Amino acid sequence: MDRKWWKESVVYQIYPRSFYDSNGDGIGDLNGITEKLDYLKELGVDVIWLSPVYQSPNDDNGYDISDYRAIMKEFGTMEDYDRMLDEAHKRGIRIVMDLVVNHTSDEHKWFIESRKSKDNPYRDYYIWRPAKDGKEPNNWGSCFSGSAWEYDSTTDMYFLHLFSRKQPDLNWDNPKVRREVYDMMNWWLDKGVDGFRMDVISLISKDQTFPDGEPGINGYASFNEPANGPHVHEYLQEMRREVLDGRETLTVGECSGVTLDEAKKYARSDGKELNMVFQFEHMDVDADGTNKWADKKMDLRDLKKILTKWQKGLDTIAWNSLFWENHDQPRSVSRFGNDGEYREMSAKMLATCLHMMQGTPYIYQGEELGMTNVPFKDISDFRDLDSINAWHELVGQGVFTEDEMMKYLRYKSRDNARTPFQWDDTENAGFTTGSPWIMVNPNYKEINAKDQLEREDSVFRYYQKLIRLRKEHEIIVYGSYDLVLPEDRELYVYTRTLKNEKLLIICNFYGNTRIFALPGGWTKKTSKLLIGNYGDLLYARDNRNTVFIRPYEALVLKSL
Repeated sequence: MDRKWWKESVVYQIYPRSFYDSNGDGIGDLNGITEKLDYLKELGVDVIWLSPVYQSPNDDNGYDISDYRAIMKEFGTMEDYDRMLDEAHKRGIRIVMDLVVNHTSDEHKWFIESRKSKDNPYRDYYIWRPAKDGKEPNNWGSCFSGSAWEYDSTTDMYFLHLFSRKQPDLNWDNPKVRREVYDMMNWWLDKGVDGFRMDVISLISKDQTFPDGEPGINGYASFNEPANGPHVHEYLQEMRREVLDGRETLTVGECSGVTLDEAKKYARSDGKELNMVFQFEHMDVDADGTNKWADKKMDLRDLKKILTKWQKGLDTIAWNSLFWENHDQPRSVSRFGNDGEYREMSAKMLATCLHMMQGTPYIYQGEELGMTNVPFKDISDFRDLDSINAWHELVGQGVFTEDEMMKYLRYKSRDNARTPFQWDDTENAGFTTGSPWIMVNPNYKEINAKDQLEREDSVFRYYQKLIRLRKEHEIIVYGSYDLVLPEDRELYVYTRTLKNEKLLIICNFYGNTRIFALPGGWTKKTSKLLIGNYGDLLYARDNRNTVFIRPYEALVLKSL
């Protein structure tokens, strides 16, 4: 058994802009995080993943960085950062930084120089190409709609941006760029940070012949087209040697377009690249083909098939990261659960299903309260560049009507996860004394941390129990996974096994009551309830191995 601290940890993602505002300007900040560290200590998490706090003009809410060694003024100062880091460490909580090095801001000094002339020393820090047949160099599309190429009249050439036009892609084939990145990473690690979540790290190496890709609904090839490029593993192994070797870090790569075979290379157990990756295949179960803007309901059988593929495929070879939510995804209880009558039950069920799998669990801020999607009324309510651009492009081209697009945005927009954390039932959910940078979800009077901390049956207290169980039972971390009933449309049932120990996990993803016969060997006498969101186990009368599974129920049985 290859024991590692990061396998046994639970990570909590903070989106600083929306977590807690300490100075009343309507924007969350570093001092606000420091003030709330005791809340996270009580929850029981081991690691904070901090979304970007670097200096940025905020075209993409901090993922467009203009200075990697400075703090965004809205968030505070470097002294505020150092104090937060120190206070977290005092509580036994590690800090993982968001590393955004596929691209910078166009206001970064490197790019300002790069665009000045073709012979500028910084020119090859970015990817420049001439027009091809009077058009863009190829048909790659931006993640945020439109072409991935932007014409620059200064030198009569195009630069590549897989995201916003204000986020030019770095040229990782230039060894000077790689040295700049490694020096910056070492600077942060020397400061005391405990690792990196690496933004779209699977995109850093591009095929420099720039072939066309398969066009999507807007005529452009997916921004995932260049994923897993020709030198990506070479560069990550170099990063390991130059930065990470000899340090006790957590490294997780956001790997758009990753396949199982590629993930085995990124997160290989020999430690030559990363500890783990984020894969997003299960995030497409409610997509309509290649179109993410849809409100299709998932087929549970598809979800089970995908998650099982990753659980079995990486077992003993690499390590899984486990998540339902992050800053780029809508709220899971609205997406995969029931955000009405069974909101708390389904939030607990989803947590159980995920936290009992093999891998490192990630909790996104507010997920531990069962925070929901937001009833946005108008496009003016949105702040997310992706949502706003998609609205103008797809409505403008007649792909969707305004009503259709608004429906899809309410379901899938990233802003669903970015509204302020709901601390209490006072004005603005206790997030700020000023005007919040984005609307507060109006259900904050019913869903807030203050209420849940006072209730033993709350979603927060349930997450707390799940985290505690993970620390008490090594089978939850290291046990192998096996799926039961792959074709059942309502129940997700699987086992975990470690030596002579066994767990049986039963999760009802729907509002129907089911009569369920426990698999062979599981009976009332041979097992006990480890945790369940109803608090008990309802056996059928006179039958020792048949149980009633109630709406959105989750059960974890442990063999005796």
